[in-house]
Amino acid sequence: MVLRLIHTSDWQIGKVFRFVDDGTTGLLQEARLAAVTRLAEQAVKHGAGHILVAGDVYDMEALSPRSLNQPLERMRKFEKVTWHLMPGNHDPHRPHGLWDQLLRRGVPDNVIVHVNSEPRIFETDGFAVLPAPLQYRRTLQDPTAYMDDADVPDGIIRIGLAHGTVTGFGSDDKDVPNYINPDRPQSAGLAYLALGDWHGQKKINNRIWYSGTHETDAFDVDGGGQALLVELENAAALPVVSPVDTGRYRWKTYREQINIREDIDSLATILRGSGDDLNRILVRLYVEGAVSLQDRQYFEEQIIEQVSAAFCYLRVDDTRLFPSPSEEDLDQIDRGGFVRTAADILKQKSDDTSDPEHEIAALALQRLYVEHMKLQTRSQ
Repeated sequence: MVLRLIHTSDWQIGKVFRFVDDGTTGLLQEARLAAVTRLAEQAVKHGAGHILVAGDVYDMEALSPRSLNQPLERMRKFEKVTWHLMPGNHDPHRPHGLWDQLLRRGVPDNVIVHVNSEPRIFETDGFAVLPAPLQYRRTLQDPTAYMDDADVPDGIIRIGLAHGTVTGFGSDDKDVPNYINPDRPQSAGLAYLALGDWHGQKKINNRIWYSGTHETDAFDVDGGGQALLVELENAAALPVVSPVDTGRYRWKTYREQINIREDIDSLATILRGSGDDLNRILVRLYVEGAVSLQDRQYFEEQIIEQVSAAFCYLRVDDTRLFPSPSEEDLDQIDRGGFVRTAADILKQKSDDTSDPEHEIAALALQRLYVEHMKLQTRSQ
């Protein structure tokens, strides 16, 4: 009989998205809970009786009872699925901490909380979970080291569950916090090592995978919004690992050059073609170039005000979109007098990149143009 498991991690329930408004934060938080339900649905669909959560179930230790229990109530509904939860670096197991609170109050019968580094054997299904829960946010000891000597009956498939990194950035990996030896499957006889910590899905080798977060939570996450279906025929067989979709929102990044009005129209078309349901997409947009003051205002109207309304969220980085005022722009402000003189001075300063105030002058000129156009509109 083939053993089928769902591997997931880094739910970070309670995560606060500080760069968006409160309404959008609420949507993203709810999506993280809804993805728990989709994980169970994927397990049922593929005949996986166990879901392994490789750490960071919660985003922080100080959460309200409601936040702690929200994912548990969703797990409770799927009685035929066994959920394996384990503390990570965001929610380490501390005395009288959140995990002790949950265990004291009681968790659903189909939820197992692994707070100790010791094997848990499931003879009926023919496998054992070897968890490596974190007691601290950072440790210099490999939490999986005990697995080498862990006693498990012969023929039982050994599945490691850990939270940390297998890649160091310095000259000595031993100095990396929560470092996990990538040779652990060989030394501990693991058929599969399910890891959490990196939010993007990543294969380390044939027996080690990061599942990635079940709901993408940042623009630089590659392969988020998924989990892994792991299939094993026996203790010696290589696992067959397949991504399964669990996320609702997609996070996309665009980098575009703008110099004329037609570029802005083209950009609007590109953005509106991002997907069938734009309300489920968050966009990070980098724009660069040089545009007239009229076209800059057109960009604000078309992209910032109109197109952004179609998305769940649109963040625009326009720090490299420079104003290039035309004579027509300056005439719109004033054809003579002290206002036109001020506009000419600001243009001269903004065009001189050696002037330390050229960026401020460019912004001031843009503001002068916008305010003047507002006055014209009111007077009509």
